[in-house]
Amino acid sequence: AVRLMESGGGSVQVGGSLRLSCTASGFSLPFEILSMAWFRQIPGKEREGVSRISRSGEITDYADSVKGRFTISRDNTKKRLYLQMNSLEPEDSAIYYCAASKGLILTPLGESDYNYWGQGTQVTVSS
Repeated sequence: AVRLMESGGGSVQVGGSLRLSCTASGFSLPFEILSMAWFRQIPGKEREGVSRISRSGEITDYADSVKGRFTISRDNTKKRLYLQMNSLEPEDSAIYYCAASKGLILTPLGESDYNYWGQGTQVTVSS
């Protein structure tokens, strides 16, 4: 079965760092065919696009709220997606999801644009 599994979430103090990982399995398509993204959601709020990356990893894009603090990357040989999060703020606390799209080289950061989703990993930033 197709699966995206996030890991690396946890609790950290303001200004700290975390690195999220997402491992893909069960896809009939090669991982490098998928464009990927990270989203996050606070309970009671809509899911927000955080960052996206092209199939090859050459093109990246970020939400303004995380630009300069987060870095998205991928390792196609390991079928993994990463999100390095630095200078974390309480407003970054959320459940983080990785998502995959089989449509475009670089998919827009809209929830409906992605075909596959992980279960999410909790990130909590405390002051």
